Amino acid sequence: MEKQGIIKFWNEYRSTIVFLFLIVIFRSSVADWNTVPTGSMKPTIIEGDRIWVNKLAYDIKLPLTNISIVETGKPVRGDIIVFNSKIADKRLVKRVIGLPGDDIRMIQNRLYINNEPVEYDLINKTNHFLQFSEKLPRTNHLIQIFPQNTSQHSSFISVRVPENHYLVLGDNRDNSADSRYFGFVPRKEIIGRARTVVISLDYDHYYLPRRERSFLNI
Repeated sequence: MEKQGIIKFWNEYRSTIVFLFLIVIFRSSVADWNTVPTGSMKPTIIEGDRIWVNKLAYDIKLPLTNISIVETGKPVRGDIIVFNSKIADKRLVKRVIGLPGDDIRMIQNRLYINNEPVEYDLINKTNHFLQFSEKLPRTNHLIQIFPQNTSQHSSFISVRVPENHYLVLGDNRDNSADSRYFGFVPRKEIIGRARTVVISLDYDHYYLPRRERSFLNI
C-alpha cells in the first residue's frame, strides 16, 4: 500500500515536483536574485533592492554545490560581485577594486591602483554626505562618503592582492564592512556578478515597490 501511495503521489504531482526541482537547480547554478538589506553599496544599491545574480558569469558549478566545473570568466575591476564570505560568515555584495597582483592603497578615501591615483569628480553635496564619480580603469561609478567621518579605515597602506584573491569595497565607503575589515576575497567564494536591480521595495513605506528602480542597470 505504501509503495502504491508513493506511485499515486508521483503520478499526481510529477509535473510540480519536476518543475520545483528545475527551479532549485536554476537558482543554484544559473541565476538567482539577492536581497540587499543594508546601505553598504549606496548610492548604487539601496536597502530593499533585489539584484539579479548571474551565476554563470565566472563559473559553471556543480548544482547545489560551490564546486566549479568550468571557468567562464574572471572578475574585472568595477564588477559588483556576490560572494559567501567565510570570515564574515554571511553573503555579501561588494565592488571589485583590486585584482590579483595589484598594489592598492587608500588615502582619505582616495584610491591608488598600482601607484596611479584614481580620479574623482564631485557629483552631489549635501549637509551629510558627498557623492563622487570614481573613475576606475574601464568603468565609472558613484561612491558616497561622509566628510565628518574620522574612521581609520578611510586610509590604508599599500597592499598586494594575492593570486586567486580580490580586494573589494562598498560604494558607501564610510559605512561598509569590506576588505578593509575581513581581508581579500578568495576566488572560490564568489557566487556571481550583479548588474541589474530586478525590483526594489521601500521598507519605510509599507514595502511598496520603487517603480523607478525596477530593472535598473547598476
